[in-house]
Amino acid sequence: MLKNYPFSAVIFDLDGVITQTALVHSAVWKKMFDEFLLNWSKKNETEFQEFEHNQDYLPYIDGKPRYQGVESFLKSRNIELPYGDPSDSPEMETICGLGNRKNLTFNEVLEKEGVKVYQSTIDLIYELRKNGIHIGVASSSKNCKPVLERAGILNLFETIVDGTVSAELGLKGKPFPDIFITACKNLNVSPNKAVVVEDAVSGVEAGKNGNFGFVLGVARENNHRELLIHGADRVVSDLEELGGIKGMMDWFTNGLSTDNNSLIYYDLVPEKEKQRETLLTVGNGYFATRGSMEETLASICHYPATYMAGVYNRLVSKVAGRDVENEDFVNCINWLPVTFKISQGEWFDLDKAEIIEIQRELDFRSGIMKRKLTVKFEGKTTRIESERFVSMHQRNIAAQKYTIKPIDYDDEITIKAGLDIDLINDGVDRYRSLNQKHILPLEEKVESNSGYLVGCTTQSNIRIACTYILDANKEGSWQPLVYKGKVFSLFTACIRSNEEVTLTKRIVLNNSLSNDDPLTLVLVEGKNLKSYEDLRELSEVAWRNIWTRVDIELEGDRLAQKIFRLHLFHLFVTASPHNASLDAGIPARGLHGEAYRGHIFWDELFILPLYNLSFPEISRSALMYRYRRLPAAREYARAHGYRGAMFPWQSGSSGREETQVVHLNPVSGEWGDDYSSIQRHVSLAIAYNIWEYYHSTLDQQFLKDYGAEFFLDICMFWTGLCHKDAEDGRYHIRGVMGPDEFHEKYPNAKRGGLDDNAYSNLMTVWALQKAYQMRNIIGEECFRNVARKIGLNEQEWQRWKNIRQNLALCINEEGIIAQFDGYFELKELDWEYFKKKYGNVYRMDRLLKAEGLSPDEFKVAKQADVLMIFYNLLPEEVNRLLQEMGYDLPKDYLKKNFWYYLNRTSHGSTLSRVVHAKLAHLVGEEKLAWQLFREALISDYIDIQGGTTAEGIHAGVMAGTVWLALTVYAGLSLCEDIPSFQPDLPYDWEAMKFNFIFRGIRYYVEIDRQKIVLTAGAPHNIEVKAKVWGKEYILLPGIAKTIEI
Repeated sequence: MLKNYPFSAVIFDLDGVITQTALVHSAVWKKMFDEFLLNWSKKNETEFQEFEHNQDYLPYIDGKPRYQGVESFLKSRNIELPYGDPSDSPEMETICGLGNRKNLTFNEVLEKEGVKVYQSTIDLIYELRKNGIHIGVASSSKNCKPVLERAGILNLFETIVDGTVSAELGLKGKPFPDIFITACKNLNVSPNKAVVVEDAVSGVEAGKNGNFGFVLGVARENNHRELLIHGADRVVSDLEELGGIKGMMDWFTNGLSTDNNSLIYYDLVPEKEKQRETLLTVGNGYFATRGSMEETLASICHYPATYMAGVYNRLVSKVAGRDVENEDFVNCINWLPVTFKISQGEWFDLDKAEIIEIQRELDFRSGIMKRKLTVKFEGKTTRIESERFVSMHQRNIAAQKYTIKPIDYDDEITIKAGLDIDLINDGVDRYRSLNQKHILPLEEKVESNSGYLVGCTTQSNIRIACTYILDANKEGSWQPLVYKGKVFSLFTACIRSNEEVTLTKRIVLNNSLSNDDPLTLVLVEGKNLKSYEDLRELSEVAWRNIWTRVDIELEGDRLAQKIFRLHLFHLFVTASPHNASLDAGIPARGLHGEAYRGHIFWDELFILPLYNLSFPEISRSALMYRYRRLPAAREYARAHGYRGAMFPWQSGSSGREETQVVHLNPVSGEWGDDYSSIQRHVSLAIAYNIWEYYHSTLDQQFLKDYGAEFFLDICMFWTGLCHKDAEDGRYHIRGVMGPDEFHEKYPNAKRGGLDDNAYSNLMTVWALQKAYQMRNIIGEECFRNVARKIGLNEQEWQRWKNIRQNLALCINEEGIIAQFDGYFELKELDWEYFKKKYGNVYRMDRLLKAEGLSPDEFKVAKQADVLMIFYNLLPEEVNRLLQEMGYDLPKDYLKKNFWYYLNRTSHGSTLSRVVHAKLAHLVGEEKLAWQLFREALISDYIDIQGGTTAEGIHAGVMAGTVWLALTVYAGLSLCEDIPSFQPDLPYDWEAMKFNFIFRGIRYYVEIDRQKIVLTAGAPHNIEVKAKVWGKEYILLPGIAKTIEI
């Protein structure tokens, strides 16, 4: 009986994996290209440069289809030839002609010398076949079948997808995964159950791009590192090293799990370093530290920084003759510095060293970031290993370990480790001209292997204190080193070749927002710190406790699995259970960088619903951050002549508006009005989150004590904006902006704002409906107390009802809801012109301004505006709102609106794809929904917006993509009083497992294509219900209920 393996097929490349023809190919390519290049240099009177194996064959030719390889190499030499036709004769100087010339020579060599195989590969194939594993070949070569026939092994393969098949089917060559995926389809095996075996960089890239279950690299060229960098999961020099089928089993049972729970980089790419530092950030909600390497300082490539929740500072800068005030999220301290020197040499400088090997790994499960580094510096080879974590157990503690191992020398080594608080904010290029010195050193001290620093912000007067304790694993001497704002301890010891010296650093960090005397606190806690190992274990346990409540387990899509965990990890780095006791909001860019100055926006609308499912106390804390700034919101409204609470578009420390009212055009040098602060809908997002928190938790005490007050005060603000028109008898809201930030005002208007923004008006009606429900929930006595407090009388209450029924929308005859009054009169945009001229049109507003135009003139959107209402609310609820407002739309109005606005949206915000993915699902466009979802999912992972991730994560997108996985693909809905499910797993997802809490009951969910299994973790005396596809089921606490779907 055959064993049941976790994989079903192995797809082999041909040249260099099965047959020893890769070097033959290289030699033939060299012969052909050298002859061509020699003639070309003579003809064009240029210097002849021969074709090289390492410099030319491997990067431009290896693994690619023949003509693609020719084109790629010629492009690298800036040689332009016509493409020609595959039927071109070998004598023709076209891309196809040269490819055919090479093929003619290769066939001659093949006929003359025959084909040698790698016996270890053949042995593995026999073992796999014996165990029922399907075998295929996927090769770019059109000579694949003749080569296999010549080698006498054609019968070993169940499917062959080669260059000939690719041409017939129109398949793209490597690094596209088409040929491997086609081989899997021929074998009726999903890519996640298949192994790709490749020796070429383009081949392992194809395996990675195809999301295969295991990509195995064979380093025939001593190119282990290159194969790992480009997507191989494991690399061997020869398949004999694999250990046969057991080696493949080991990956699927152990390696894949590790990969799904980690982010790994095998190279250092200067232009990508800051983005990677963002994604390698570790933290615990109280503070977070970017993933910079210990030896680096702030530079064009690196930016070490630590941010603490709620630590802001305000500075005035002189810009183009005008004083500009900004409040920024402060780069508080760098606690990472560790470096070394050999004997009396220079301090190690990573940017000046030769990197032989580097591996950085962030383990999501433990919150630990590790690094392995082998370098040659000053002629000597050194192995460095380090790790770090910010404790999830105790919020003000972090630690790191640093190990040095000389490889080819015996010498004296000095390790320097300490703290640096003499910093500036320098994480966003466009802020560099501003005053960025937010913190001044106050006090520093070092004693042997320990020291401390104190600094203070220049305006907000927040004192920051940090102490460190160092320990070494061997005898040596300690020496203090103190500068203004910097403290170090130097440890010196004599080390032999291949001997290790390890330093651990434990730190305690605090500030005066949470403690009146932060220095005393850190010094006392520093004296009582547990060992490095104990601190690490306690933090790992705390992270495990988080993961038991938030993890999503996915089968069939390893990339999605990895990124879900990446997103969840960084959300809890930003806001964790520690935040329940902090007065801090959730910055739109996390605790990861300085973009948006660390301010809090409307992004919480995408974030808090996810926290409601796992740690509702975090949502409550974020809402309390807003409540504590309710007086500022009321004052902001009064200052603009309004009633109620008008929360700012950008919020920082105090709750005042932090958005600039003017901005400098860097091209013209002129100042202009900045209208973005009139995005008043941020208050509606807060109201939405208040209601969603209550609906998920039934926390009536929160509503009575806090929630109802600022929910109703937000309603007071929006009803104050409503003015009744005598002509149409409807109420209108004028002078605001919706979520689409491209439209700030009407064309040529002198004041900012638009009238009757559909999203704002519909959410206002929704809020007024919920206000009536809230009155019943909190009871009359509580309601009257709140009403007195905010100045709400019965006459005004009745006016709210009238507004609900008569607030205006602009809707055309086809049922298209205008984004705002006058939208239909705007001009259509020539999208093709801009796409052809600029390529990337995400920021269409900037492109229009570059053309001397304004987005205010055109039907163009940065992100969803009208459609955003359907992200917040079910279509049925929107329909009820429209009916109460007196509007009767066609049955297919949602689909019409979706296509109308999608075709006019540039997706200039990463949030746009999240919203449109859900809308595409709602209207039955599943392929488009998946495409948009996938683009949103990888937006920070690959930095889809070209550099923005370096300045901080996009927390709203991270939360939004996880939310979509649960609500769209798992089909979870919490809009009623019991959970409801309508599972709709994507094609690649075989199974999904997660749990969530709703109204005090934790539900455990397992979904596959045949069934859903529900378990309620509730006391035995509670009857628990859930719906699946509209049918209600009773769940017995602790007993799994299986329902066929």
